[in-house]
Amino acid sequence: MTDALTSTLAQADWPRRAGLAALTAALGADQIRWVGGAVRDTLLGMAVHDVDCATLHLPATVIDLCAKAGIKTVPTGIEHGTVTAVLADGPVEITTLRRDVATDGRRATIAFANDWREDAARRDFTINALYTHPETLAIDDYFGGLDDLAQRRVRFIGDPHARIAEDHLRILRYYRFQARFGADLDTEAEIACEELAPTLKGLSRERIASELLGLLALPDPHATIARMRAGGVLGVILPETGNAHIEGLAKLIEREAAQKFTPVALRRLAALLPPSPDVAEGVAARLRLSKAQRARLISASERMREDAANAKALAYRITPEFAVDRLLLLGEDPQELADWQPPKFPLKGGAIVARGVAAGPEVARIMRSVERRWVAEGFPDDARIEQMLGEELGR
Repeated sequence: MTDALTSTLAQADWPRRAGLAALTAALGADQIRWVGGAVRDTLLGMAVHDVDCATLHLPATVIDLCAKAGIKTVPTGIEHGTVTAVLADGPVEITTLRRDVATDGRRATIAFANDWREDAARRDFTINALYTHPETLAIDDYFGGLDDLAQRRVRFIGDPHARIAEDHLRILRYYRFQARFGADLDTEAEIACEELAPTLKGLSRERIASELLGLLALPDPHATIARMRAGGVLGVILPETGNAHIEGLAKLIEREAAQKFTPVALRRLAALLPPSPDVAEGVAARLRLSKAQRARLISASERMREDAANAKALAYRITPEFAVDRLLLLGEDPQELADWQPPKFPLKGGAIVARGVAAGPEVARIMRSVERRWVAEGFPDDARIEQMLGEELGR
């Protein structure tokens, strides 16, 4: 089986990137291994975007060897042993082999190591601890990751309780990975995540938000979210969600797929909350969402049945993206907005002043009135705008 998997890697495009060959020559083929997502996703037949590298070299040595080879590096995570090589065909994170010295569930104190298995042992799941030689593409699998990959099973390395105690975020990472890759549930992992769910309260809100939104962005996270709700995990990070909201998420996912709209994590988050701007504001603050994320979540929470009466008018007022969110959440079909861009209102204040209206509030009032009629009538041409303006001036 290993030979066949090595052949699968050999047929992929990314191991043949010129930048990786240059990096291998700079650092030495026996001193590095490609590891993690690129290996895992290739073996699953999925697209690979980022390539990560593990190395026996210390970070300072990595920087020095890359510099001698003309490869630019950035110390993106130097305190954790990570240096990013800037290559023409994509950046590569290079991390020195590590072992944990101390952990408290939120952060780890690490020491550099020189043993591949020791480095693999500190990773979260078996399917993420697959290493491949940069030239032979031979795979090193220390904890049964290949078997788990074949079974589409997400399994912790070692005791799930101990691994979660090291980093509480692994609870949410487990659910995200299980939703993306999993088929068979790992009973030990499920029990550990449920029992240790209260520890999520000690994590930074940004880390929770990142994992939650990452989960919601997957093609169909409904079954996983429902399981998190039933097991008491979701209630720790999103207590506003009830069973009705879980059903609402399922319906939203069905509509997105049927109407061919790309999944949007914030839209799905809105489905898990009561349609209340106050609730959305509170969740956005608690998860420390960005200003743009907050605006989108609150807009989705303001959905009303009246929004469906004129989809383009709604899109003109709140942007097409926000309008699609509301319509999908309301159970409507927003297909007419799929490729539609709102036109610009062509009437300018100067045209009103030229008709004898003194510059000031009256000009703004007339413009607003004409614009409302223009939107309600479906954005008619300039001749109709002139006619509406004349009607307004004649009042």
